[in-house]
Amino acid sequence: MTGRYLLQHWSLDPFLIVILAVVALHEAGLHRLAGRSRPERTRIRRRRSLAFYAGLLVLVVSVMSPLDYWADYYFYVHMVQHLFLMFAAPSLTVAGAPWLPLTHGIPVGVRRSVGRFVILSDAAAPIRLVARVVLSPVTAVVAFNGVMIAWHVPALFDLAYRNPAVHIWLEHGSMFLAGMLFWSQIIPSYPLRIRMSPLRQAQALLFTNVEMIVLAMSLSLLTTGSWYAVYDHLPGVTLSPFADQQIGASILWVCGDFWALPALMVAIGRFVQVEGGASQALERILRRPVVTVADLTAVPEQPGPRV
Repeated sequence: MTGRYLLQHWSLDPFLIVILAVVALHEAGLHRLAGRSRPERTRIRRRRSLAFYAGLLVLVVSVMSPLDYWADYYFYVHMVQHLFLMFAAPSLTVAGAPWLPLTHGIPVGVRRSVGRFVILSDAAAPIRLVARVVLSPVTAVVAFNGVMIAWHVPALFDLAYRNPAVHIWLEHGSMFLAGMLFWSQIIPSYPLRIRMSPLRQAQALLFTNVEMIVLAMSLSLLTTGSWYAVYDHLPGVTLSPFADQQIGASILWVCGDFWALPALMVAIGRFVQVEGGASQALERILRRPVVTVADLTAVPEQPGPRV
């Protein structure tokens, strides 16, 4: 019975061709970089590539495996798919830092021509402006949380369910891209520079986690029925739509914490390290002046003799 769920309903989607092309481009870039880099740098890039390929594998499983098929029948499976698309696949991809290998996989003449145009050309100034806005920390946090909320609004959820193009390209695409933007502000991904301070990272993760908890509570504890008409009366499904929704809300709550809370602990650790200790970090959060050891041990200046 379990084998039927795991082995049947795999789809041969043209998207697989895109994934294979990306892998080939990445491998070509790794090969070219290896010819001009120290062995230790080559080993680091190879280790990173494992995380990148793991992210691509999770992406393939999300959209081509039975997970995608059963998501049409069970809301809780759909929630697992959303977590894969917004948390697992993007975070692994960002951790893999594929940017330099992918760039160097492009023929050198094309790479230099495009690079000169984008970086130096006045005509590309709007492109650079859009890139700065899209890659900003504010855009990353707003996009990630906005996408998460928007695709759980019943009208948009039902639209994506009934329209395959909206479901695949708009819903799944926006989830993965928003996840990439968000996690690139948390996870180091050379040569991209994290523009969000450790304190802001912790605040963004805390805000995101609270939003997920509120969404999960809204789907389970704060409602008395199913939100999504598309899961009503599906043939062969004996699980009630509301029970299905409650299970999905629990998965969203627990599995979301599985990613958000460890990342939050890392961000807090970075903040404490930057501030020089837990007490200094706490003082910074409370916006009080930090008292250093030098301040405590300094000898008060003695008043001079009166003239």
